[in-house]
Amino acid sequence: IDRFLSYVAFDTTSSETSGTVPSTPNQRVLGEFLVKELDALGLVGARIDEYGYVYATLPATPDCADLEPLGLIAHMDTSSAVSGADIRASIVTYNGGDLVLASGSVMSPATYPSLNHYVGEELIVTDGTTLLGADDKAGVAEIMTMAEPLMADKTIPHPALEVIITVDEETGMEGA
Repeated sequence: IDRFLSYVAFDTTSSETSGTVPSTPNQRVLGEFLVKELDALGLVGARIDEYGYVYATLPATPDCADLEPLGLIAHMDTSSAVSGADIRASIVTYNGGDLVLASGSVMSPATYPSLNHYVGEELIVTDGTTLLGADDKAGVAEIMTMAEPLMADKTIPHPALEVIITVDEETGMEGA
């Protein structure tokens, strides 16, 4: 959760009109942050390319060295449909019914039926004035969180894991 909350603090709103890759400079800022984190976790070859893509390898354990590598892919950009700046996230317990956010915005199970699956659960939400950035900073956080114990405990068998964090997925311009 802490890792995810640190990622959503980066405004990585993409732009469909910029003509550059990444389409916004803050994607590169988060990418550089992620490279440092991957390097600190001990992954091999952590780097960011000229387009802002982040790469690293978690080497296979010796007993799995002959297995095909697995790719772990997520994207760091967020949609430009709603602001991704100054996100004020909070953790709330969902008790069912309408979920009133800090701004007064309401998430209703009538509009979001999947809310009914989370009664009694803790949810991470925004104040309702911005998006949260869970698509796909949650994926980035999951990859990093999964890599941490694998790097710390070399007895957990696994093939090589290739980590790739992309930019501009929300614009459809990735790799343009």
